[in-house]
Amino acid sequence: QSTQGRGVPPYCQQRASIRFKTTLMNTLMDVLRHRPGWVEVKDEGEWDFYWCDVSWLRENFDHTYMGEHVRISHFRNHYELTRKNYMVKNLKRFRKQMEREAGKLEAAKCDFFPKTFEMPCEYHLFVEEFRKNPGITWIMKPVARSQGKGIFLFRRLKDIMDWKKGTAGKKLTSLEAQPARNTVNPSGSHDTRSSDDQKDEIPVENYVAQRYIENPYLIGGRKFDLRVYVLVMSYIPLRAWLYRDGFARFSNTRFTLNSIDDQYVHLTNVAVQKTSPDYHPKKGCKWMLQRFRQYLASKHGPEAVETLFSDMDNIFIRSLQSVQKVIISDKHCFELYGYDILIDQDLKPWLLEVNASPSLTASSQEDYELKTCLLEDTLHVVDMEARLTGREKRVGGFDLMWNDGPVSREEGGPDPSGMGNFVTNTHLGISSNKKKKPCQLHR
Repeated sequence: QSTQGRGVPPYCQQRASIRFKTTLMNTLMDVLRHRPGWVEVKDEGEWDFYWCDVSWLRENFDHTYMGEHVRISHFRNHYELTRKNYMVKNLKRFRKQMEREAGKLEAAKCDFFPKTFEMPCEYHLFVEEFRKNPGITWIMKPVARSQGKGIFLFRRLKDIMDWKKGTAGKKLTSLEAQPARNTVNPSGSHDTRSSDDQKDEIPVENYVAQRYIENPYLIGGRKFDLRVYVLVMSYIPLRAWLYRDGFARFSNTRFTLNSIDDQYVHLTNVAVQKTSPDYHPKKGCKWMLQRFRQYLASKHGPEAVETLFSDMDNIFIRSLQSVQKVIISDKHCFELYGYDILIDQDLKPWLLEVNASPSLTASSQEDYELKTCLLEDTLHVVDMEARLTGREKRVGGFDLMWNDGPVSREEGGPDPSGMGNFVTNTHLGISSNKKKKPCQLHR
């Protein structure tokens, strides 16, 4: 169908309508239903675009025929990056590979995750490490749950021995694996799966024991972590976009290491914090990333902030590279990841985890607007309507960060001299100004 005369470039052969399907009744449904030319498909109807949950993927991917233009919202083995134990296993393997191929200095760029052991299978290695540094704090996290469920801190080996006895052979029931239901959006719609990650159920509930970051950067005496969005359109070649907006999630209670049993002090998950007695629903517990970046610049200067955000870019790229060879790259798949980053007092960023299904339920009006824009821009990049040329390096709030190699912020492309003039095309925490400049093309 010709698009000339409708304000769309002649190269773009738009599709007349896009049939979409999703089970997620939240901000996503609002965005899909309001997208011009998109039509909702119920039950077994044929679809072009499916924002599916990971359980559908596991059960149906291999039995579903997909046409050339069809797109779904996950890579089939996304869990290589989004399950805590697999993520650490892949990062450790990648670090060893980097040391062999490029030396220790390059491998050290992968040192952005705390010392971690998979439990119970690495229990003896953990005990060995634990005894080297008695008295420090560790955190235990179930590998396949979300929203802070099952997490606890400990300092004594006895605590972990009690846990090991109590969980030996324990099954993770499908009920435990299901997130809370019926969270309401400002729009009035309901979210049937409001978890930060819809994990697959697994037969034995494994945990990771991770060294707790005891010196987190505090604002107003409170701990926080950052939620950052990365959109991967392909793993082979690796093509990844970084979203400019995101937020810092704060705990409600001032930080202290004296009470390691208080989840309101140590866990920043919104699902945990909103059950706090002094939680203020209208105020929430989030800062937008622009505000956070401005705050840091006023305290530490712009150069320190540039270094911090550049170190975060390194985390995004290295973590994706660590799974590049194991993720099954399929042209029908894309993935919007939610990265959780903690910053310590030395302004060093640490990767806590990566979510395959970052929560799309809004906790405030500001949050609703952010997630609506995020999803609209995600659909622009996925480009079911075939509007893009493929040469864009900015679409809405997304900047092309990696395209089978780093993408330069400047127009001239990579710096062949390697003398350091190259600046990565990322603008995390910088205002989008989408109305003025929605797309920027490669020249």
